[in-house]
Amino acid sequence: MYTGDACPYCTRAKRFLDQRGIPFEEIYIDRRDPAERDRLVELTGRYTVPQILIGDTPIGGWDDMKALHDAGELDGLLGGAAE
Repeated sequence: MYTGDACPYCTRAKRFLDQRGIPFEEIYIDRRDPAERDRLVELTGRYTVPQILIGDTPIGGWDDMKALHDAGELDGLLGGAAE
């Protein structure tokens, strides 16, 4: 997950994943590692955070991940990434 400082949507996404025991790597695109923003855009075509990837597949931000969860599709995507 690409994140930034003081990002409430990043906090929501991290909390959601933590509560479900879903491991994730946090990649900061702000002052900690600004070069990662270029990689974020290359991978997703987006500049905003959070940007969540399952494996190499971008799924979007917090709202997108929550919508996948609400539609019952997130678990299937997570299972496919583990293979």
